[in-house]
Amino acid sequence: MKKNYGYYYITPLALWLSLFFVIPLGIIFIFSFLEKGLYGGVNLHFSLAAYKALISPSLLKILWATLYMATASTFLIIMLALPTAYFIARSQHKNALLFLIIIPFWTNFLIRIYAWIAILGNNGFLNQFLLKLGLIHDYIQFLYNPLAVIIVITYTYLPFAILPLYSTIEKFDFSLLEAARDLGSSKFQSILLVLLPNIRSGIFSAVLFSFIPAFGAYAIPALVGGSSSFMLGNIIARELTVTRNWPLASAISTVLTLVTMLGVLVFMRQNSLSSRKQTKEPSTNNA
Repeated sequence: MKKNYGYYYITPLALWLSLFFVIPLGIIFIFSFLEKGLYGGVNLHFSLAAYKALISPSLLKILWATLYMATASTFLIIMLALPTAYFIARSQHKNALLFLIIIPFWTNFLIRIYAWIAILGNNGFLNQFLLKLGLIHDYIQFLYNPLAVIIVITYTYLPFAILPLYSTIEKFDFSLLEAARDLGSSKFQSILLVLLPNIRSGIFSAVLFSFIPAFGAYAIPALVGGSSSFMLGNIIARELTVTRNWPLASAISTVLTLVTMLGVLVFMRQNSLSSRKQTKEPSTNNA
């Protein structure tokens, strides 16, 4: 009788996840139901004050701003990633183009943000370029507004959408597009009615990989958005370090975690439905 060594292999991973994922999340969840301490921290008394504070007008305004900037960024990312991934999948230089997509990961995240500050700043490249062309006569405030946050988030997380879309589009049978054109569809109709439905799993992955990090962004709105473009990540940092309201910071973190988990569960459900449909189609065709 063969001995099953699977438990021995999975034990280190389970311990690692328990120590550095499950336990910290459990602590955050517990802290969200405690009272704020007099001098910061928490008191060991059950309270729903942190969750009641979540529905305050100021936090709801920041929640709306976070949803707006994350949704707008995700929309722009998908609109840019789809044609880019399609072009790479049809190109004869796939490896070189994928290499160019991966290059930004070689540079530190903060350096890339500061590069955008150098581009969008009052004395930055864009303002200087427009002044030299005579298109403007004074500096334009490109930084420290929601538009700057959306632009930098779009740039930062665009590769995370291109890669799963490319992986899905590459497996697509492009002869179906030619068949649709032969049957009278325009190029736009063939892409809309044939290509997009067949790569919906890649599109959903791209949306998930773009929206979740954008929704929890901290460094980007802090550096290029200013106080007028705060997102929930900035509020968590402020409540932890300035006001020292740990229960409120934990409650916001819990909500962000639940939103992330919901997105992952929907993604897993979508993948399961897609795989079931793909397994049923061949059997139907064979019948």
